[in-house]
Amino acid sequence: MAIESPSAPPTVAAAPSRRRLFPHGHPGLVLTLILSSQLMVVLDATIVNIALPDIKSALNFSPAGLSWVVNAYTLTFGGLLLLGARAGDILGRRRTFLTGIALFTLASLIGGFAQTSGQLLAARAVQGIGGALASPSALALLMTMFPQGRERTRAVGLYTAVSIGGSAVGLIAGGMLTQWVSWRWVLFVNAPIGLAVFALSRLVLPETPRRTGRFDLTGALTSTIGMAALVYGFVHAATAGWGDPATLGSFAVGVALLVGFVLTELRAPSPITPLRLFADRNRSTSYVARLLLVAGMMGMFFFLTQFLQEVLGYSALKTGFAFLPLTAVLFVASMLSARVLVERFQSRTLMTGGIALSTTGLLWLTQLSETSTYGSLLGPLLVFGIGNGIAFVPLTTAALDGVEPADAGAASGLVNVMQQVGGSLGLAVLVTVFGSASAHAAAHPAVGETARQIAQHAFVVGADRAFFVATLFLAATLVLIRLVIRPSQPDEARVADAAVLVEA
Repeated sequence: MAIESPSAPPTVAAAPSRRRLFPHGHPGLVLTLILSSQLMVVLDATIVNIALPDIKSALNFSPAGLSWVVNAYTLTFGGLLLLGARAGDILGRRRTFLTGIALFTLASLIGGFAQTSGQLLAARAVQGIGGALASPSALALLMTMFPQGRERTRAVGLYTAVSIGGSAVGLIAGGMLTQWVSWRWVLFVNAPIGLAVFALSRLVLPETPRRTGRFDLTGALTSTIGMAALVYGFVHAATAGWGDPATLGSFAVGVALLVGFVLTELRAPSPITPLRLFADRNRSTSYVARLLLVAGMMGMFFFLTQFLQEVLGYSALKTGFAFLPLTAVLFVASMLSARVLVERFQSRTLMTGGIALSTTGLLWLTQLSETSTYGSLLGPLLVFGIGNGIAFVPLTTAALDGVEPADAGAASGLVNVMQQVGGSLGLAVLVTVFGSASAHAAAHPAVGETARQIAQHAFVVGADRAFFVATLFLAATLVLIRLVIRPSQPDEARVADAAVLVEA
């Protein structure tokens, strides 16, 4: 499951004295506010997944359209993340952080009251914008306000733990709120947290100095809207077909905007994505590999959540707990990879080994049927979690290897962008595959099947096809890494930097 780690801030001068840093409050309160904001943003990536079946029924989403509840958030979050980091540098991180928290909180409240699918999707998109502003500024403030050494190490360790553990919290919290109250509370829950963080942050957080510079708005908008158009094209094709004018038009607009994005970045004085970051062979391959890996992973969560509730008949709360073994082994494997394995093995060896395990886990899921039990899922979940945990740290190391200090923020931010974009684009492709396969299965039912049996069979057939295509994504990742990435020896300094940005 994907956890968002915002772009690393630029190198800052030595921290001022404690008295100047915390004129209105204790450093523990400052750290609590930053961790609370990160938990809120991270939690929102998973808490909604558990509520998807209820949202689908309440707002009359189609199976394909339901993916936009996830994609509306991830596209705006990932697409505007680098712009959010830049805004913090130019406008001041406290101001940018407060603006992001306010947008995120307001959008959560509006989304909870949504009466139509369009209202909910608009609110989710604004949530993503708020997260893109708040998240990089939160980490930048943490790095600026805690001096290098033991205090910063402890603060960053807690931040990373919240980022990884937030996914599990989201699954459980989403199940509790959906089952005990309503799906609307997976959005409402952000309101009191956001209001408290906003009010206290105004009193406690000092402003950072502004910097001169320009906003690459053209680059941010062309990349975000271009990816959204491609995603819409895939999702629309699931229901209207590949030859539909809207499908073809969406692809055409998406490709044109992305070409415009590349041309803009080549000429922009302060590009949001310095294209020189793609000049290194290992680094550019790690970006593509991450995109493909997360593309398969997001689809797994999307379809398994519905499988557990609609086929196995699990409650929302039980569904949340069903994913805990995956979260646990993923956390343990990622910590083991960051602290032990990357110092003993080549990065390429760990990446290929980890992704091979993840590929095996996804391929195993293609064997699901209407008669499957939770025991049929547990093995694939554990194998997949171990594989991803092993692979993510060396992937991050490769993305940051050899980056100039001036590009450190953009490079680490681009890691996150690839993750969010990969999740959105991959889910769109898998929803298209699912729609075609499930429609064909529903049109050819077995004799004597009830309407419920037909629906369950169609869902399972579609999900199995989606899992197979997700397996192909990971297999392509494995081949790409094996053939393109050059072997490199472990390096303790790079490993330490990458461990801060572990995504699980």
